Amino acid sequence: MRLKYLLPVLFAAGLSTAALANPFETTLKNGLRIIVKEDHRAPTAVQMVWYRIGSTDEVDGASGVAHVLEHMMFKGTPTVGPGEFNKRVAAAGGRDNAFTSRDYTAYFQQVPKEKLGEMMQLEADRMRHLNVDPKEFAQEIKVVMEERRMRTDDNPQAKLLEQMNAVAFEVHPYRRPVIGWMDDLEAMTAADAKAWYNTWYVPNNAYVVISGDVDHKEVFAQAEKYYGPLAGRTLPARRQQIEPLQEGPRRITVKAPAELPVLIMAYKAPILRDVEKDSEPYALEMLASILDGHDAARFNKKLVREDKVALSVGIDYDNMARGPGLFYLQGTPSEGRTVADLETALRTEIARVQKDGVSEQELKRAKAQLLAGQVYKLDSMFGQAMEIGQTESVGLSYRQLDRMLEKLESVSAAEVQAVARKYFNDDTLTVGILDPQPIDGKPHRPAVATRH
Repeated sequence: MRLKYLLPVLFAAGLSTAALANPFETTLKNGLRIIVKEDHRAPTAVQMVWYRIGSTDEVDGASGVAHVLEHMMFKGTPTVGPGEFNKRVAAAGGRDNAFTSRDYTAYFQQVPKEKLGEMMQLEADRMRHLNVDPKEFAQEIKVVMEERRMRTDDNPQAKLLEQMNAVAFEVHPYRRPVIGWMDDLEAMTAADAKAWYNTWYVPNNAYVVISGDVDHKEVFAQAEKYYGPLAGRTLPARRQQIEPLQEGPRRITVKAPAELPVLIMAYKAPILRDVEKDSEPYALEMLASILDGHDAARFNKKLVREDKVALSVGIDYDNMARGPGLFYLQGTPSEGRTVADLETALRTEIARVQKDGVSEQELKRAKAQLLAGQVYKLDSMFGQAMEIGQTESVGLSYRQLDRMLEKLESVSAAEVQAVARKYFNDDTLTVGILDPQPIDGKPHRPAVATRH
C-alpha cells in the first residue's frame, strides 16, 4: 500500500510516523541476523528470538519434539536455574512467553527499554548453554502430555481438525500435529530433546527481532556483546517432502462428546512464494474477506441471519507458510439443520461467486477491512515484531511487507472470481464432520438427520 494512502489512515488511528520507520538490520559473524524496528512512542522494548525450526522439520516417530524443546528452554543453564528465566523477566517489570508452530519456534520478552540488554544476555545464554536435565524432562513431558489432553483429546473441534489434517495431507509433515502424537510423547526421552537442541539451536538458524524505544546502533552493539561470542555450526540439509496431487474428495467423521455438530471443508490452495509474481494468494485472501471478513460479509449475512442455516460460520486461510496451504470453511448448523444442509449452503455461496463474481462495493469494503487490520498491527510494538518475524519465518522478506499491501490493494473482482472457479472443486476437497456424542448421558444434536 502506497505511503500516501496509508498515512491518513494511520493518523486517523492515532498512530505516528514512528510506527512507519523502516527497520535496521545487521548480521553477526556467526550468522545471527538482528532486525531492529525503532518506535519511540513508549519507553518499552520487545525482543523476539525466532528459530527456523518447527514441527514440519520433525520425522515420523518424533512428533512434538520441537514443542517439547520450547518447554525445556525455560529449565535453566549453568548460570540460570530452572524457572529462573521467567522470574528475572518478571523482576525486570516485563512479560515473556514462547510458541511453536509448524514452521518456527519463537521466544519473546516485553520489558522496560533499559532492561533490554539483560534480556539479550538471558536469551544468548540459553541459545547455546541449555541444560536438558533428565529429571526436569521427566516432569515437563508430563506437562506437555496434559496440554495435549486438554487442548486436543478433550476438545472435539481440535480433535476433528487434527484428524482432518492427517487426511488432507498424505505425505507432507503438516499431517502431524504440532504438539505431537501421544504415543511419540510417551516414547520421547531427554536425549531426543537434547539432540534437537544441539542440531538446530545455533545462531545461524535464528534471527532476533527487536522493536520499541531503542536506538538501533546501541542494540547492534549489545547484540555483538551478548550474541556475538556464540559459535555458528553447519546445519543439516533439509528436504521437504512434496505433497502429491489430490485427485478426489476425502471425508472423515469424528465421533466425540460434544454439544453440537461441526463441519469443516478444506480446499487445497496456493501459498505466497514470490511477492511480485504471485497473484492468486492475494485474490484468495480477498475472497475470504468478502465471504467472512466482517459482520455484513456474505456468510454471516446470508447463512446466519437470513437463512438461519448456521449458528456460526467462518473462514480460515493463511497465505504465508513454508508448506502447502488449505482454505478452510467451517461452521455449526442451526437447530433443526444438519451438517449436510450447511455443506449445501456453503457450496451454494461459493457457486454464486463462481457464476456471478463479486461486486465492486464488496471488493472495496473487503479491502478496507483487510488494510485496516494491517494498519492496526502497527499500533503494537509486539505486533510489529510479530509481523516481521512471521514473514521471515516462511522465507519472505519483511522489506516486502508494503509491496504485499500494494498487491492486495490491486486485486480485481475478476481475479477473485477466477480463484473461486479454479480452487473450489471436489478434487482438492477434504471434508470433516464432528458427530457429537452424549455428554454425561445428556442428549445431543446429531450431525445428520435421523428417522423417528
